[in-house]
Amino acid sequence: MTRLQRTIRTPIEFSGVGLHSGVLVKGRMLPAPQDTGVEFVRTDLPDASPIPARISHRAAMDRRTRLEKGAAGVDTVEHLLAVCSGLGIDNLRVELSGQEVPGLDGSALSFVSLIQQAGLVDQRAEVKVLRLTRPIYVREGPVTLVALPSEGPGLSVEYFASFDEPGVESGSLSLDVTPESFIKEIAPARTFCLASEVPKLQAAGFGKGATRDNTLVLGDPATKMRLSAEPVRHKMLDLLGDLFLLGADLHAHVIATRSGHAANAELVKRLYEVLQGEEVGGLARRESGLDVREVMRMLPHRYPFLMIDRVLEVEGYHRAVAVKNVSINEPFFNGHFPEQPIMPGVLQLEAMAQLAGVLMLRKLENTGKLAVLWSIDKVKLRGAVVPGDQLRIEVETVRLKDQVGQVRGVGTVAGRLVCEAVLTFTLIDA
Repeated sequence: MTRLQRTIRTPIEFSGVGLHSGVLVKGRMLPAPQDTGVEFVRTDLPDASPIPARISHRAAMDRRTRLEKGAAGVDTVEHLLAVCSGLGIDNLRVELSGQEVPGLDGSALSFVSLIQQAGLVDQRAEVKVLRLTRPIYVREGPVTLVALPSEGPGLSVEYFASFDEPGVESGSLSLDVTPESFIKEIAPARTFCLASEVPKLQAAGFGKGATRDNTLVLGDPATKMRLSAEPVRHKMLDLLGDLFLLGADLHAHVIATRSGHAANAELVKRLYEVLQGEEVGGLARRESGLDVREVMRMLPHRYPFLMIDRVLEVEGYHRAVAVKNVSINEPFFNGHFPEQPIMPGVLQLEAMAQLAGVLMLRKLENTGKLAVLWSIDKVKLRGAVVPGDQLRIEVETVRLKDQVGQVRGVGTVAGRLVCEAVLTFTLIDA
């Protein structure tokens, strides 16, 4: 069962210190158009691009989830993203005056309360859904994560925790994730650390904003739980926040044993590969997609130089995905090369450039203009594209201001990276 996308009804303001940085940060949550996704904006960095909450923007960081785009980054996004996952919020603009999302009370409960006051509103487009048909798993030593096909709709999670701390009991919890169960069973659970870790964490500069109120210290007799198995519930909270980076509703049963942010991210990457495979197989075309006739109304290119067969999806003005079906009947195969047909790398980049043109020309103020390629940087051709392949092209806006736009593009075949580049355009009158 597919649901409609949602955003918040009215803006929300909040402030607090970061759990790790200890720095006071002011924030706002704003409604966002359908197909935008959740994006973070650093208001303290002039001209910083929005940072999408997608697995492709995750950066390695201990004890938290960090997202980066260009020179901008935002830390500890997992609690807010868990709320988006648990309440079914798909489109949201989060403005922050600093690098870390405020920790508030160390759980997701404060964010839930703020969003309930603002209210939610359904949008016209449906959400993207990934229904598993085979198990996907991650295993790293004692850490295991398995996503299994589920008989029913929705997501269910089972978490097994084991703590290497004297006097701290292991625990487990199983839950069908719904807005009601999330609010009652998961959202109130606060972040935690082990008592034996405290000196080491403090020496490493972690937890500058941690207090007895927002952080549980396991193994300390003075620590009082808010609800039973609170550390296990918080682990589920973190997992839900990291799963949001998939960019789709996951219908599956997830079993996690001692997993943390790194293992969660690895599972999301593998799930995303499955999602990509469904997209290029034609199983997940979005309402925001365009067929070739609509593409031809936006671009001046025609046979034999139109390199896009279909746009699978467009997210606002910052991301688009398309496919090029590579046939032996392509005219360039006559000379490149007759005995070993390979799609020229420059034509792979041309397909990328054409999709970038579609993305930029969707803006109303760009109507009647042409997106002219200005420069190509950081080009890497990593694999051959041959007849019978389906080239999947994805572009993401790095900068779009005045008459200049810059995108980062990648091309894949069956999940295998074949090309990547950064393209810069200027917009001129047609």
